[in-house]
Amino acid sequence: MGSKKLEKETNGQNDLKEKKEKKSTKSDSSSKEDVKDKKDKKDKKDKKDKKEKKDKKEKKEKKEKKEKDDTKKSESVQDKKDESKASKSKDRSADVTVQTSTSPDVADFLSTNSVTIEVPTSIASAEPVLKISDVNVDSRIMKSLKRFDKPTPIQSATWPYLLNGNDVVGVAETGSGKTLAFGIPILNRLINDKSSGVSCLVVSPTRELAMQIYDSFKEVLDVTGSQFEAVCLYGGVPKYDQQRALSNKNVRVVVGTPGRLRDLLADGSLNLRACEYLVLDEADRMLEKGFEQDITEILSSAPNPDSRQTVMFTATWPAEVRSLAAGFMKPNVIKVSIGEVDELHANKRITQIVEVVDPRGKERKLVDLLRKYANNNDKVLIFALYKKEASRIERMLQSKGYQVAAVHGDLNQHQRTQALQNFKSGKCSLMLATDVAARGLDIPAVKVVINLTFPLTVEDYVHRIGRTGRAGQTGVAHTLFTEQEKHLAGALMNVLRDANQPVPEDLMKFGSHTKKREHSLYGAFFKNVDPSQKAKKVKFD
Repeated sequence: MGSKKLEKETNGQNDLKEKKEKKSTKSDSSSKEDVKDKKDKKDKKDKKDKKEKKDKKEKKEKKEKKEKDDTKKSESVQDKKDESKASKSKDRSADVTVQTSTSPDVADFLSTNSVTIEVPTSIASAEPVLKISDVNVDSRIMKSLKRFDKPTPIQSATWPYLLNGNDVVGVAETGSGKTLAFGIPILNRLINDKSSGVSCLVVSPTRELAMQIYDSFKEVLDVTGSQFEAVCLYGGVPKYDQQRALSNKNVRVVVGTPGRLRDLLADGSLNLRACEYLVLDEADRMLEKGFEQDITEILSSAPNPDSRQTVMFTATWPAEVRSLAAGFMKPNVIKVSIGEVDELHANKRITQIVEVVDPRGKERKLVDLLRKYANNNDKVLIFALYKKEASRIERMLQSKGYQVAAVHGDLNQHQRTQALQNFKSGKCSLMLATDVAARGLDIPAVKVVINLTFPLTVEDYVHRIGRTGRAGQTGVAHTLFTEQEKHLAGALMNVLRDANQPVPEDLMKFGSHTKKREHSLYGAFFKNVDPSQKAKKVKFD
């Protein structure tokens, strides 16, 4: 019985041991399974992450490839466009001939005045008119022309084409009669035209030049007794009177500055849908970046180039302006050039005197020059660079007993207009101005121009001194040059030599390095680059 009990206990212990072993085995198995599950999950997660990374990488590569292809495609399209433009440009230049003449008088006129007329082969050549009596205009217009002995070269060469309705680019020096060159054909077209609405728009860069063009038109209209009217639109004065003037149905000609024209178009006061004749005066300035947006908006309100006659007159015609102008005109444009026009040249009838001075002594030097030049009531025009400088010099001269007419930005439009009128009429023989008076203004009998401060560019210098020596007269331009402007010395020396004027030794010491301007409004300079060449990528290691 004891042995049975012992055996039972032993069996019980064995069973317990087996249970423990089973439990332990089960636990180990369960633990192994957990580890395996965790490992599997981790592997799956790693695989998933790898797949996601791979997918992202593939998507990124596809996107980059697509962008690269799009860029190549766009470059290819642009190249084709550039090639097309170049091709068209070549075709156009190939279709243009330089006009000659079998008439000895006309051939002599072309040679003597250095007149070049480029005519597309699709247009019949027209001989220049050498006498006023030969101009084919209405008898009422002819009455206004009888006060002139003969047409100026730019008028002689452009009138036949403008009267025929062709698009024309006229390039001639300042004071060459450009206003009547485009004005007479406009007025001749409208004098027998009974339709209504604005038929002609003339755009000018400055208020003073716009008013001068308007005055020239008004003078002809008064002689002809025409029923239609012209209006002049410019900023610096309230819009109300100008809006009321535009409501007159007899207004057929509008002369204005870009900013005010844009304002009146925006508020609906000005309607150009009936415009048949469009003129940009001082076109090189009008197509620069400062005005380009305004001009584009104004021209988009008028009929397209094929439905109107577009005329551009300017003193110079650089390549960058040419390319912009092409978009505003018909392809078959006639170009009339008087003299060299790729660069601006000074009038050779002007005696140019350049003095290099200390900036601190300029005001004293100005007073000395006025004692020399301001006598016999000869008109003297003084140019300052900035309006603050002009105000200071005006006060200084008045304190010394000089009566001065001033035109600058610190004056309102009425004061500027009155000052200009007093100077033109001879009521005041001394005028002080900033560059607002440098371009295009025709002020009779200006004997002397004094540049108290040199302008930002040599092109503006040429325009300034062009206020004297107009209409075949002679004049004097006296310029005070300082070390502050030495970067313009080379370009100024070129202008002096080109006009057969002496170059002072003091100017030569600054050297002959020349910088070209980029923009006359800001006086910046640019580097000559070929716009047709693509930019190259620069990679750094």
